[in-house]
Amino acid sequence: MSAFTIWPEDVSWRPVSPKLLWLELISLAVAVLWIVVPSLVVWLFWRSWVPLTVGAIAVVVGVIRALLLPRVVKAWGYAERADDLLVRHGRVVRRLSIVPYGRMQFVDVTAGPLERAFGLATVQMHTAAAASNARVPGLDPQEAARLRDRLTALGHARAEGL
Repeated sequence: MSAFTIWPEDVSWRPVSPKLLWLELISLAVAVLWIVVPSLVVWLFWRSWVPLTVGAIAVVVGVIRALLLPRVVKAWGYAERADDLLVRHGRVVRRLSIVPYGRMQFVDVTAGPLERAFGLATVQMHTAAAASNARVPGLDPQEAARLRDRLTALGHARAEGL
């Protein structure tokens, strides 16, 4: 393993749900619309090139992001090991979070309205260090509940020795 291949290959990575792609695409479309619609309204009143440029940039950035999203979603994964949980994501800037079970303070399972519509949930692990918090989005609710219960049990067992 080198600095350029930070994701260990000797673990069994579990992917997130492919439905996460649709959730991310809808979120992206809404974000782009939040920029484009006001830009068009401003343009209708002032007929300046500035709001059209802002709207066009938002559309171009949105299209580029939409083209990259399948690879971004595919990069998410997690692996349960004996003493810690690994969470990976990112294609350009790769990030590997290693959360020791004994350092977890609590585990959240959240599902916003859009996540619930797609049958997805997010598991968030919290530790004493704010920078070490990790999350796994795009899980089926049953898998999210299983992972939460397992992490909580392992965290409690490992923390007894502290």
